[in-house]
Amino acid sequence: MIAALQTILYVQNQEASRLFYSRLLRIEPTLHVPGMTEFTIAPNCKIGLMPNNSIAKILNGKTPHPQTGNGIPRCELYITVNNVWLEQENALTAGATLICPVKDYDWGDRACYFYDPDGHIIAFAEKIQE
Repeated sequence: MIAALQTILYVQNQEASRLFYSRLLRIEPTLHVPGMTEFTIAPNCKIGLMPNNSIAKILNGKTPHPQTGNGIPRCELYITVNNVWLEQENALTAGATLICPVKDYDWGDRACYFYDPDGHIIAFAEKIQE
């Protein structure tokens, strides 16, 4: 049984990413030490930020260095919210780069898409009310 889920994003600049995600999520990190920043999204869900060079030490040369993937979409955070329009404006204010403004999708969500300073995709979505 899974007890918790943490998604860790590899980032170029931990401090710049901490500031970006603090603004984007409107919360402060629950952990911020050299090599790792964590935001608790829900009791069993966290988003982590780890510098490329820190994870490269753990990977020990067995994969390409994460630095080589900067700017290339490597994951998507799909975040369900109550007001997608509000989150779109907040993401722009936080410095996210808009990919697609709010629109309705055939899977039943209204969503907008951005990317963060490292190229990770962020979507904010809400259920379309019928």
